[in-house]
Amino acid sequence: MFSIIAVGKMRHKAELELVDRYAKRIRPRLSIIEVSEAKGSPEEAKIKETQALLNALPDRSVVISLDEGGKNYSSLVFAGKMQKWIEESRPISFLIGGAEGLHQAAIQRSDLVLSLGSLTWPHMLVRILLAEQIYRAQSILQGHPYHRQGRP
Repeated sequence: MFSIIAVGKMRHKAELELVDRYAKRIRPRLSIIEVSEAKGSPEEAKIKETQALLNALPDRSVVISLDEGGKNYSSLVFAGKMQKWIEESRPISFLIGGAEGLHQAAIQRSDLVLSLGSLTWPHMLVRILLAEQIYRAQSILQGHPYHRQGRP
């Protein structure tokens, strides 16, 4: 039901362990689909990579693209959006571009364009951050104490 479709292959053991820590907790388990980094000019690579991401989408997916120009939500608001998507009984797919980002074709196909804040993050770390937020959203929706609202 949940998938992260991303450009590039995670190679570092520490990154793999972190993303797997959250992927295993998400129900149904989060799947990570990796597409190859493309060669060519930055614009050519962005177009090729975006096409590969779009080709990897499951049928009927709700598509959420990660982009710095996207909307920034609190964890609670994000959980509410997740609830809405879950109720649609469609696969939920998150797209993460490569070093050059996503081509406009992915943005146009998206049901939502999401930002993880105004800071720039390496695209491999974005997978970890996103997996944690998906898990956090599920925890919020289930009333699990993982998410602590407010400050002590």
